[in-house]
Amino acid sequence: MKILLLGKQGQVGRELQRTLLPLGEVMALGRQDIDLENLEGLENVLRARTPDIIVNAAAYTAVDQAETHPIIAHKINAKAVEVMTNYARQNASLLVHYSTDYVFDGKKATAYVEIDATHPQSVYGHSKEAGEKTILQSGCQALIFRTSWVFSAQGNNFVKTILRLAKERDNINVVADQYGAPTSAELIADVTLLAIAYYRHGKLPMGLYHLTATGKASWHDFACHIVNRARVNGTTLKLSAEQITPISTEAYPLPAKRPNNSLMNTGLLSRSLGLTLPDWKIHADRTIDQLTLLDIVV
Repeated sequence: MKILLLGKQGQVGRELQRTLLPLGEVMALGRQDIDLENLEGLENVLRARTPDIIVNAAAYTAVDQAETHPIIAHKINAKAVEVMTNYARQNASLLVHYSTDYVFDGKKATAYVEIDATHPQSVYGHSKEAGEKTILQSGCQALIFRTSWVFSAQGNNFVKTILRLAKERDNINVVADQYGAPTSAELIADVTLLAIAYYRHGKLPMGLYHLTATGKASWHDFACHIVNRARVNGTTLKLSAEQITPISTEAYPLPAKRPNNSLMNTGLLSRSLGLTLPDWKIHADRTIDQLTLLDIVV
């Protein structure tokens, strides 16, 4: 079994290099190996590597920059995905792809389910929606996992940003009216392996699934939790949770509109795999501990 992993240097890609190993030969590529803007180059890589499974953990994820670079975002998040679907369909390969809560407008009062209508509010969201539709309409074998609020001990993410700011400042403002379930790259990669195994044994239908941790938090809740946990671990910080001021989305304007509600119901995937996805605090604490108790540079 040959697995081609794209996006090896991203948060999820780093974890997938570990979890995919039991399936067979993992060929992990990063941007230095293949730029997904180069569609012909991507076709050549697929033909040369002849993967049985393509795991696409690569994407244009610069949400705000996408507002001024829509062509690049669409090329990477949709056109490159089309190249992958064509290969998968023609060669009976499985395509595993990751999407995002940004395909929704965030106006629903409860958690989104897979069959809810998408209505992206940003260029990034539109490009990811286009990638989803390309896969679903292609007829290729595919598993699509929508996830959100991803963090890990590697790369750039909210946990590491808050820890850095907490060492530098004695007060910060954090948005308190956007809600989601912070989800670790480790969890995404672990569940991906299980899902592929179930699919190969005919126990998981191909299609679209929501894959996040459970529970609910605002960005402000998440920031307070990070600081409190780090302090419990004995980390010296200028900032305390009480010095993190909750603010509205309107008070922190950004080029790309964010969903106020990023909660996604994971019941379909949980039932299909026979597992209970953990509360977001489980992996959040593990990551914070890695970055503080183990004194990893943030």
